[in-house]
Amino acid sequence: MNPSLPSLAERQAALRELVDRLSLTPLDDDRFEGGHIDIGSPSVFGGQVLGQALMAAARTVSGQPVHSLHGYFLRAGDKAVPIVYEVDRVRDGAGFTMRRVVARQHDRTIFVMSASFHRPEDGPEHQREMPQAPDPEGLRDEHEARLALREQLLPFARAVVDQARAIEIRPADPVHLLTPEPAPPYSRTWFRAAGALPDDPLIHQALLAYASDFSLLGVAMRPHGMSFMQPGQQIVSLDHAMWFHRDFRFDDWLLYETDSPSASQGRGFCRGSLFARDGRLVASVAQEGLLRRQRR
Repeated sequence: MNPSLPSLAERQAALRELVDRLSLTPLDDDRFEGGHIDIGSPSVFGGQVLGQALMAAARTVSGQPVHSLHGYFLRAGDKAVPIVYEVDRVRDGAGFTMRRVVARQHDRTIFVMSASFHRPEDGPEHQREMPQAPDPEGLRDEHEARLALREQLLPFARAVVDQARAIEIRPADPVHLLTPEPAPPYSRTWFRAAGALPDDPLIHQALLAYASDFSLLGVAMRPHGMSFMQPGQQIVSLDHAMWFHRDFRFDDWLLYETDSPSASQGRGFCRGSLFARDGRLVASVAQEGLLRRQRR
């Protein structure tokens, strides 16, 4: 018998644990330590490193919210030991501040990120329109769809499915998890935190950075009938960039529109736009990842 969908209490407990892990432990003014959220993947989830690195950088800045980050994944993270985040205070300016973060394990660098912070100011404003999408209340939760196929999954995929999720994900353009038909490289997905969050905007930004890595590479896999749940593949994030445009809350639904303009040389390039329910464009994302099919 398939296990049931985790209860609201279990999902809220997972969210509290995630917020706690993102909050980090200070080692000194410019060094922080972060534990792990195990989502069932063999190594540390890239979104966790993104969120923690952003949190480390922001803890050294006052009065200027983050407006962009650019990160590179260099090595797989080891879930058995904490990650140490070292912050370099590159520049402190009246309008803009720059930080560089290096994430280390076993005396090796596993991730580097630059983050820029900008004091709010007035200026010209425009944005593209929010795409049409069905309301999230009428869509099936992705976790529910995965649990329905659990007995057909290999052990590595079951480990991912069995975790209580801190993030609710409801795709408007779902594909079959095991045998997807080739489809255009375009997707719309609603997501939000599985419970109420503190008012601190940094918590919402770090959680969005964490969640933005979920399934983003999946849109590059659609034209090729590939899925994260299939064996014999190497699907790895290589780099990740984000721009934060407007205030938002991640305990309310956001629409994540993604597309993949190109895949070549074993790499897939993906873009994302994040909209609040009132139509505001709150953030943009770009990522390139490794797409490899293992040959027999």
